[in-house]
Amino acid sequence: MSSRRSSRSRQSGSSRNNNNISDEQIADLVSKLQQLLPEIRHRRSDNKVSASKVLQETCNYIKNLHREVDDLSERLSQLLATTDMDSDQASIIRSLLM
Repeated sequence: MSSRRSSRSRQSGSSRNNNNISDEQIADLVSKLQQLLPEIRHRRSDNKVSASKVLQETCNYIKNLHREVDDLSERLSQLLATTDMDSDQASIIRSLLM
C-alpha cells in the first residue's frame, strides 16, 4: 500500500510541477496586465507597482467594463424600443445587442 501512495504522491507532484510557472513568468504577466490598465499604465517605470496592486486594479477595471457593457446594452435596448422595428437603424441596434 505504501508504494501505491508514494507513486501517487510522485505523480501528483510531477503534474503540479508541469503547471508551475516561474517568478519571472509571473512578473512578465503582471507587467503585461499593467500595460493594459489605464489607471496605472502611464506611471513612470521607476515607480514599481506591486503585483497585488496590479491584480486589484485589473479586477476593478474588469468590473467597470462589465458595468459599461450593461449600461450600453440598456441604452441600446431603450433606443431600439423607440425605433421603427423595420428600419436599418433597428437592424444595426439588434446586431449590437447580440
